[in-house]
Amino acid sequence: MNGQSNADDARRELVLRLKRVEGQIRGVAGMIDASADCEQVAQQLTAARRALDKAFYELMACAIQHPQFSANQRERQQARVERIMRVLTKLG
Repeated sequence: MNGQSNADDARRELVLRLKRVEGQIRGVAGMIDASADCEQVAQQLTAARRALDKAFYELMACAIQHPQFSANQRERQQARVERIMRVLTKLG
């Protein structure tokens, strides 16, 4: 597979993961509407949060592996790595 195909696969996987998280969040909202036990709701929120965290880190890995999707494709490698590190430090 070429780099573009790998990047496309990574993008599809990320979108699918986010759709699953979206379903989890809808499920949590339904649990709250149904007055579910707070501990059960908290467990489901924790699972959704972890899934979002995993999506975030996969996105950062994609940014590292596929520089063609960088906002600035002419950016020097070192500058790109430093920018990604700032994002991880700030948001990770």
